[in-house]
Amino acid sequence: MQAIEITAPGGPEVLRMADRPTPVPGPGEVLIEVEAAGVNRPDVFQRQGSYPPPAGASDLPGLEVAGRIVGGAPESAGFKPGDAVCALVAGGGYAQFCTAPAAQCLPVPAGLSMVEAAALPETYFTVWSNVFDRGALAPGETLLVHGGASGIGTTAIALARAFGHTVYATAGSAERVRAIEALGCTRGIDYRAQDFVAEIKALTNGRGVDVILDMVAGDYLARNIEALADDGRLVMIALLGGARGTLNCGQVMRRRLTVTGSTLRARPVEFKARIARALRERVWPLLESGAVRPSIHATFPLSEAARAHAMMDAGEQIGKIVLTLR
Repeated sequence: MQAIEITAPGGPEVLRMADRPTPVPGPGEVLIEVEAAGVNRPDVFQRQGSYPPPAGASDLPGLEVAGRIVGGAPESAGFKPGDAVCALVAGGGYAQFCTAPAAQCLPVPAGLSMVEAAALPETYFTVWSNVFDRGALAPGETLLVHGGASGIGTTAIALARAFGHTVYATAGSAERVRAIEALGCTRGIDYRAQDFVAEIKALTNGRGVDVILDMVAGDYLARNIEALADDGRLVMIALLGGARGTLNCGQVMRRRLTVTGSTLRARPVEFKARIARALRERVWPLLESGAVRPSIHATFPLSEAARAHAMMDAGEQIGKIVLTLR
């Protein structure tokens, strides 16, 4: 099969097309003939040499795919050969064929294309796990999303709004703020021109928000604590601003705040299978009804993966970038 390799740590130019053996599914896995694969920030980190794949995973980039099952053991998760699925994988998505645990596969939602389906798993699994499970966003509560124009950000906005929440989000320009507000964000905040803490305080009459989904960390830590309401939860999922920050432990104690975070890629299959079951029950009906749609910014042929990464490096996208194989 043809696949995209990372030839050495570096910029987008290190992504090259190569011939690789077609992978062989193991117990409980399926083989998917890939029609589309999502591009995500962790792929960039892996390309740069800062996010190696977990033990036993493919060294090829790519954490989500959509296509048809052509081998393996689909029956273990209620599928059959030929079914159209999308899947969360620990690597190997930038290829003509990819193996995936059957339990991490979901049917392509009715009415969605393969490109749209490929944009679902990584961001929807991540948002569900961190906003609704770890962050415990409850009815009537408010959410602040940092990086609102990213794939994670647009997904968090769409899902939280679909469940009736007030959602605030930060973005890096007035144009991007307008874009996320058009996608359903209650109010966007231009973090380059506005102080998001002051804006959140003004928007919530001084109360703050109940949950913050943060992919910045670093010096955002102290500011996020200020922006939280009493009993609020801060959930960190990336370290774009650095791994170290200042935490006012007194505020955490007095105001009963929760500071937590997670990564998804190395978690066991059963953990991801539980998320898949929750998504199929709670979110897939919203996708099939049209209440929620993935936001696709651009598509590139697999052979142009370097161009897709250059776009992500430049921060040009609003929503998801997807590679196509058909």
